[in-house]
Amino acid sequence: MARSRSQRYLVTGGAGFIGSHLLDALLANPATKEVRVLDNFSSGRREHVAPHAKDRRLSVKVVDLLDLGKISPHFRNINRVFHLAANPDARWGIDNTRLDLEQETIATYNVLEAMRRNRVPQIVISSSGTVYGDVGTTVTHESLGPCLPVSLYGAGKVASEALITAFCATFGLRGIILRFGNIVGERTTHGVIYDFIRQLAKNSGELKVLGNGFQAKPYVYVRDLVSGLMFAGQRCSELEPSQFDVFNLAPDGATSVRFIAAELVEQLGFKGRTKIRYGTAAAGWPGDVPQSRMASSKLRKAGFALPRSSDAAVRLAISRILEWLAKRPDTKGDLKLPRGASLVG
Repeated sequence: MARSRSQRYLVTGGAGFIGSHLLDALLANPATKEVRVLDNFSSGRREHVAPHAKDRRLSVKVVDLLDLGKISPHFRNINRVFHLAANPDARWGIDNTRLDLEQETIATYNVLEAMRRNRVPQIVISSSGTVYGDVGTTVTHESLGPCLPVSLYGAGKVASEALITAFCATFGLRGIILRFGNIVGERTTHGVIYDFIRQLAKNSGELKVLGNGFQAKPYVYVRDLVSGLMFAGQRCSELEPSQFDVFNLAPDGATSVRFIAAELVEQLGFKGRTKIRYGTAAAGWPGDVPQSRMASSKLRKAGFALPRSSDAAVRLAISRILEWLAKRPDTKGDLKLPRGASLVG
């Protein structure tokens, strides 16, 4: 553990859903000397970083990763980068086809180039199970290929992974790529639970589901994911220069959208009151992967295992999200607890 002393970290997207939870963990470690957050606040929230406002080890810079000249100075004297900034919702790339090119591929190139210029040795990057494409219920493992994504989001992640491995091999960086399952939990800014709650806040009598509800994917509770990120950071420090590795970070198995809808309605106390209406399509939208299964054996062999199943992660996440919303000040236009909720959990 001596290697972790006096570490200076940079977290891109550190005010976001996942990034702010990682920020909590890094600042809870007395060995952390400094954390720099770079965020353009397109989906990040100031409320996420506000609890650490008095911590002198933290600095938050409002900056766009597409501006290499502006971000590069912030990488000076950094030991490790956690690159989490990205387009948070795959559906957004349907209307704006440049979004994933910019927010995944170009932003990742700029981060890597800023690291090269400032001799930052290590990076841990968030990738996604979407890189595997639509392979049905095939259990995907890290050596499965070629990766043929069916969304622009997945394509951006594949390109980002290729840039990571190339920069590591060419310039002596060390990198860990983590392919996430679907992440759920408090401070959520997007995703199926977020969308369902927004619907129910407008009309608690009906919940419309995109697709037939049999879509099923692996889900990870956000604080469990952060433990995996911290493990990956240590693993990254143990690599030799020019080396990299890739891990799936997801539980075995999957959770259906029908399970999520029913669990949310029950925990809100709306069972018997809310009518859940399902569509007929297998996928929810163009580019959606209706079925996803990810093998986690490689990460377990490396020394890290998620503490709960996909269903358990969803159940806990819904409970924590509702608790968070019950305490959160009303934010106009943002997520809020539906009226009449009795929080049965």
